[in-house]
Amino acid sequence: MADVVIVGASIAGLATALAMGGAGHRVRVLERADAPPQGPPGEVALDWDRPTVPQAVHSHTISSSAVAVLRSRVPRLLERLTENGAELLDLLDALPPLVTDRAREVGDEELVALACRRNVLELLLYRTAQELPHVGIEHNVTVRGAEFDPAPGARIRSVTDADGRRVPADVVVDATGRRTESRSWLEAAGVPLAPDLTVPSAMTGFSRHYRLRSPGRPAPLNRGNATAGVWDHYAAALHPGDNGTFAIALMMPTGDRETASLRDPAAFGAVARATPGLGPWLEPGVSEALTPVNVIACPPNTLRGTVTDRQEPVAGLFAVGDAACVTNPLFGRGMSLALRHAFELADLIGTGRVDHATSRAAARLAERVYLPWYEAAARDDGRRSALWDASRGISPAEPAPSSGSAPSPGPAAGSGPVQLRDAMLSDAWVWRAMTRSVMGLRPPAEVFGDEKFLARVRQAPPVDPALIPSAPTREELLGILASSGGAG
Repeated sequence: MADVVIVGASIAGLATALAMGGAGHRVRVLERADAPPQGPPGEVALDWDRPTVPQAVHSHTISSSAVAVLRSRVPRLLERLTENGAELLDLLDALPPLVTDRAREVGDEELVALACRRNVLELLLYRTAQELPHVGIEHNVTVRGAEFDPAPGARIRSVTDADGRRVPADVVVDATGRRTESRSWLEAAGVPLAPDLTVPSAMTGFSRHYRLRSPGRPAPLNRGNATAGVWDHYAAALHPGDNGTFAIALMMPTGDRETASLRDPAAFGAVARATPGLGPWLEPGVSEALTPVNVIACPPNTLRGTVTDRQEPVAGLFAVGDAACVTNPLFGRGMSLALRHAFELADLIGTGRVDHATSRAAARLAERVYLPWYEAAARDDGRRSALWDASRGISPAEPAPSSGSAPSPGPAAGSGPVQLRDAMLSDAWVWRAMTRSVMGLRPPAEVFGDEKFLARVRQAPPVDPALIPSAPTREELLGILASSGGAG
């Protein structure tokens, strides 16, 4: 068995520790932050201060692909999550009203998601990994560098912390998030870095967490795991969490000064209440705010060149989660991709020798896991950015769909966003195909390369626009901000 050092104890690092430790490897996790709080996860999650993980305060989703990993790899963790207030969501509850054939089908059991705040998932992931006999987690340890055998045939031998301590390892996993510290280690060792793929998300997010005052949902979830929409000038999503909590996120163009006042709670609440499907959740007496409005400049979509087959391999060095690939948080794929990658990487390493062939195979694995979703995010963000720029008079754009009820289409020749939306609203087969893609079970390019799918989209009858809720126009949205006292 290998000596494994994992740098970073967030979602990706802990999942890798769970996977590697469960396979019998000796695992040391080195984390620069303090240990997480003790106590019931649903209660202490809100007070967990995460200066090294600023995105933890924002809305997160646990999609069908992540639930599939939990069910098959760590069912006990899934049980602990539900015992602590997380809820499995049946996505079939969101079958559109116009769908006439509502019978269950084989395969529908995978169309589930998990309502759970990120901090609750992370706390229970931490505790489950820590219980493994071969896993140790050290806190307040900052890794500054790494030691490699010289090229050719480079191999990682150890990492070094800020105190100069050398920690030997057969395998080092970079789980440092978007910083991808392993790039600086390789650069310092003189190893050429393969270039990254990157496309801006061009989006700023405003989010806030709430708790319902009584059981039940004030309104249905139009996505099964969320109420969400992407329009020609903004996007919005409401995600239920554990223990009666939920989060609302409003996404605006980066640099849009006219909507910057959404950081004000009154302005945020006014726009959220005016957004289709969200208002009932914010009626007086229905819910209470748990957090201030938090703001995040969404990072660019990035696939690190160092994790791909374009990088000259360094035996024993791997990156997982955001250290390997970042996609726009709007799509809610980050945690699910990290969970999948962690366990598949552990499978690949197995119990054999970790050599350059293993590193080559790991690069192919990373491309299989991340590249389809990076490409989808880059494409969709490019189209959405053009629409949003056009709404502000910055540049021309393609015509926008009249509702955000359908995801942006892929390369579906002969069909457009409105046709896709109408097909999803009336055809259960199309709805299932798109839901599997949105939930990470089937890559978008595969869905849109299916001739049967394309034919059914083209054949779908048009839906009366009066049946589709409309969001405020940009002018109306700015008026709402002004009347709430949050203009400019």
